[in-house]
Amino acid sequence: MAFKLIISQDENSHQLEVEAAESKKLIGLKIGDEFDASPVGLAGYTLCITGGSDKNGFPMKKDVEGSRRIKSLLSKGVGFQPKRKGERRRKTVRGNTISDDIVQINTVVVKKGSKSVEDLLNSDE
Repeated sequence: MAFKLIISQDENSHQLEVEAAESKKLIGLKIGDEFDASPVGLAGYTLCITGGSDKNGFPMKKDVEGSRRIKSLLSKGVGFQPKRKGERRRKTVRGNTISDDIVQINTVVVKKGSKSVEDLLNSDE
């Protein structure tokens, strides 16, 4: 399954479509893991996973282990922003491990390469 990889650097964000062959290397990584971005076309860059969402739009949550989907009672944070003080809701969230059900992965740049992200992404097109 192909992923959409969102790369955030400073205040800029770039979206990259990762093909099925490269996406197999990302399966099993967790939120907070760092990986070399050379296989996805960003030579010299290191990216850190900050989150994502699955095929039904449910967000990944760092404190839920595995790749399962659960209903959790949330008072704030990822997946729920309360409107009133003390409000809590039971919401569905996805675990912190990347699996075949994940379609979007959010990342931030930890280590920059020699070229800028724009140059590397535009050279592929």
